[in-house]
Amino acid sequence: MPAAVLSPLSSLALPGVWRGDAWAGSPGAVVASGHGALDAELPGGGWPTGELIDLLQPPAGWHEWRLLLPALRLVQRHGPLVLVGSPHPPHLAALAAQGVAPEGLWWVDTAGHNERLWAAEQVLRSGTAGAVLVWLPQARPEQLRRLHLAARAAVPSATEHAGPLLFALRAEATRQQASPAPLRLLLRSAAGGLQVQVFKRRGPPMDRPITLAAELPVLACLRHWPAPAAIPLVRPEPAHVVDRSVAVAA
Repeated sequence: MPAAVLSPLSSLALPGVWRGDAWAGSPGAVVASGHGALDAELPGGGWPTGELIDLLQPPAGWHEWRLLLPALRLVQRHGPLVLVGSPHPPHLAALAAQGVAPEGLWWVDTAGHNERLWAAEQVLRSGTAGAVLVWLPQARPEQLRRLHLAARAAVPSATEHAGPLLFALRAEATRQQASPAPLRLLLRSAAGGLQVQVFKRRGPPMDRPITLAAELPVLACLRHWPAPAAIPLVRPEPAHVVDRSVAVAA
């Protein structure tokens, strides 16, 4: 009987097998980030839809708007932009100046951590959102996994819309904690722009952070202003009760 021949793993082309030192494309559609240097570092060339994306930053960083505005303008054509647990009320005039349509923006005001998780999951399961941003100062891996699975379940099977973008805004201190997110980034201020490090992705490790020429949007200067009366606000009720929309007082 001839001796068995062992082939190196690199020579095997097995479906569903991905080597950790090789690039793997996103399993679904992607949305261009609007930053060419960042797209070159993201599997598939953009933000993956229908998956959890972890964005970590120092306290009071407020870098998410600098990073995400180009993509959020794109996905609004497929569904509303939903903010869950934003530390400050969004300002419609400032967002409109950045190209975000006010009529396609929803702010979910939540009083606690569990409400944020519950509200974000309900929005995702509705299948109507273009993008969901949820601020989570604390979250266990199993809670993040529920959001990840809800985002995956929201991907339609036969429409042009490829599914929602889901971003979890979390503290830099959570970097060492386990997360089911297939894509994790660390955001920091840098001279002349925004420093971004992709420290988890379906691809080889990132050698060094990149600096994006992302200007500080005008809305960051207005984040402490009260929300105008026209913005739609949803206050989550206890579980098993349908959300009730109310207008925010000026």
